[in-house]
Amino acid sequence: MRRRPCARRTGFTLIELVITVAIVGVLALLAAPLLEVTAQRHKEAELRLALRQIREAIDAYHQAVKDRKIASPVDASGYPPTLESLVAGVPDISRPDRPALYFLRKLPRDPMNPDKTLSPAETWGKRSYASPPEAPAPGDDVFDVYSLSEAVGLNGVPYREY
Repeated sequence: MRRRPCARRTGFTLIELVITVAIVGVLALLAAPLLEVTAQRHKEAELRLALRQIREAIDAYHQAVKDRKIASPVDASGYPPTLESLVAGVPDISRPDRPALYFLRKLPRDPMNPDKTLSPAETWGKRSYASPPEAPAPGDDVFDVYSLSEAVGLNGVPYREY
């Protein structure tokens, strides 16, 4: 009599499955903080870009006042009265055939502000020309903008100081 060879079973053992699940779990634990840092880094890049766009628009408005393209009272600072005026446009007095001068297509939101019910202009802190840099305060014009967030960036600098 001949013995029949045992059919070899295929598949994974319980211990192999447990080890595989443990390795995947450890990898997931290591990747989660990295994803959080990546998301924060992305928001910080958005903040820098938004600040750069708004500040360049404010500077362009001021230059247009200096070039006498925009009507401005003699005693005014020459900076825009509101952030919305950068988007809404102002009459170009040097070329009456042109309807207006626009400095921004759309006002960006502060990406660090969690309140989505606010308008983009309300998400920013505003500093007037008359206020000192140590204590920025709104006034008759918008000289600079800053984030209202109290958080600190990955580089250790508060978002208010970007």
